[in-house]
Amino acid sequence: MQVFGHINGYPEGSSFHDRNEIKAAGLHKYHINGISRMLGVGCDCIVLNGGYIDDRDNGDEVLYTGEGGRPEGSAVQTFDQPFTKGNLDLSKNKFTRDPIRVIRGPKLRDSDFAPKDGMYRYDGLYYLEDYWPDIGKDGYRIWRYKLVKVDNSIIPPSASNIQTTRKPVTTNRINRDQSIAKILKKKHDFTCQVCGVRLESHGQPYAIGAHIMGLGEPHNGPDREDNMLILCPNDHYLFDAFAFSINDDYSLLGREGSLRTVLSHKIDKKYLAYHRERYKIAKQ
Repeated sequence: MQVFGHINGYPEGSSFHDRNEIKAAGLHKYHINGISRMLGVGCDCIVLNGGYIDDRDNGDEVLYTGEGGRPEGSAVQTFDQPFTKGNLDLSKNKFTRDPIRVIRGPKLRDSDFAPKDGMYRYDGLYYLEDYWPDIGKDGYRIWRYKLVKVDNSIIPPSASNIQTTRKPVTTNRINRDQSIAKILKKKHDFTCQVCGVRLESHGQPYAIGAHIMGLGEPHNGPDREDNMLILCPNDHYLFDAFAFSINDDYSLLGREGSLRTVLSHKIDKKYLAYHRERYKIAKQ
């Protein structure tokens, strides 16, 4: 049975000779795939082992490349990665906040944190902070996933510290000004700017303040009103997944309709342009 989180008997730093041992231990569902998926639910584990040239490993933060886009056995990507199967299920962890086990392998390239003994190493739990489409180094669409190590866990050993004195690490979480979304929700009467639905439960309205250009690396969007929309949960998910976007005249791109606006909420169109660029990559 697949579970999220640590597996009993295999603490951080546990080593394995090969992928079959990892599968037998219950850490990863497959002996080849990088993404261990719970169908329609999420991802419980990934393996970093030099599979894609676009991977970037900073120890407590990983930019992971999704699956697909190349013929079996090839190291070169020759077509776009689809947003299906493992790529789709991994994206769900952004919203469920279920942790992902990360295992590093001996073929991990350009990383100070690759195991140096020819073994695979379990390096603990990470959360999926964000995901987005991009154009990879081979010129085709990839899906990128930013994974951040769980707060107050231990940083993986690096090449400069093989006999590591592994120490606690606290990741830099993005600080959001909750008052901005609170004010905007009142301006829009908690009504979704895309579908016009106003949700209410037990007399309490509910809506989400969604950033158009994401906060933090690599988007570096600002936490301010002109970079934010008020959305219902369904449209928040679809907008973040680049299932649709918004033109400068506020007509919707990828679905019917127009963005609902109020005079007191100004949107900077450069953030809409940024989102459209990602939407076009996702749809190409």
